[in-house]
Amino acid sequence: MLSACEETIRAAGVSASDIAMVFPHQANIRIVQAVAKRLDVPNDRVFCNIAHYGNTSAASIGISLDEAVRNGLIKRGDLILLTSFGGGLTWGALLIRY
Repeated sequence: MLSACEETIRAAGVSASDIAMVFPHQANIRIVQAVAKRLDVPNDRVFCNIAHYGNTSAASIGISLDEAVRNGLIKRGDLILLTSFGGGLTWGALLIRY
């Protein structure tokens, strides 16, 4: 996930400091923390709800994004980074302007 995030950020011509919130796949807390640390993004800008729901697999980003919107953690115009990995060693990242 890290390389996908770095490549996406670089291709968009932005820096990690421009990103309002990162929404990683909620596989486990160690992975979420590692992505934050390696991207040099403060923990308060990396959404994590794994303690509430566990690993919800493919649904984790959608659930996280909905929860963040409902709680006012992101607003229109914010740049957000979504990243995930899955079976078959697939991974990806998406940078969007919310």
